Amino acid sequence: MNNIIFTLLTTFLQIGLLSIGGGYAIIPLIQEQVVNSYNWLTLQEYTDIIAISQMTPGPLVVNTASFVGIRIAGIPGAIVATLGSILSGFIVSIVLYNFFKKHKDIDSISNVLKGLRSSSVGLIASAASTIIMIAFWGTSSFNFDNADINIVAIIVFIISLLLLRKYKPNPVLIIVVSGFAGLIFY
Repeated sequence: MNNIIFTLLTTFLQIGLLSIGGGYAIIPLIQEQVVNSYNWLTLQEYTDIIAISQMTPGPLVVNTASFVGIRIAGIPGAIVATLGSILSGFIVSIVLYNFFKKHKDIDSISNVLKGLRSSSVGLIASAASTIIMIAFWGTSSFNFDNADINIVAIIVFIISLLLLRKYKPNPVLIIVVSGFAGLIFY
C-alpha cells in the first residue's frame, strides 16, 4: 500500500509540474498516466471521473486527482494525489512570479508565454475530442464504427450546445437536465 501511495504522489507531482494550461489542458496527461501507463482505471472510469470532477466545485485538476486517489488507495490516496497536484504548481507559481516580476520587459519571455498559450489550446482540443468520442462512440480511438454511435448522446450534446450558445443559461441547469435525460434514456 505504501508503494502505491508513493507512486500516486510522484505521479501527481509530475502532472502538477506539467499542468500548463490548467484543467482541460491537463486531462490528456492525467489519462496517459492513470489509464495508459499504470492501468489504474479503465477509460470509461476515467471519463466518469472527469464528468464528476467538472460538476464538483473546485479546480478540475484537484478534483480529478482527489477522485483518482480515492479510487486507487482510499482517503490516503486522495490526500497524496491532491497534494501532489497542488504542490508542484504552487512552487512553480512562486518561482515564475518572481522571475517574471524581475524580467517582465524582455520580449523573448513574452514570446515563450505566447507559445505556451498556443499549446494549451491544442491540449484542450485533444481532451474535448477524447470526451466527445467516448460519449458518442464509446471509444477514444479513431477506429470506431458508425453502428456504435450513441444518438441520444449526440442529441443531448446538440441541445445543450445550442441552449448554452443562444440563451446562456446557468451551466448547472444544463448539467442537471442532462443528468435527468440520462436517467430517462439510459
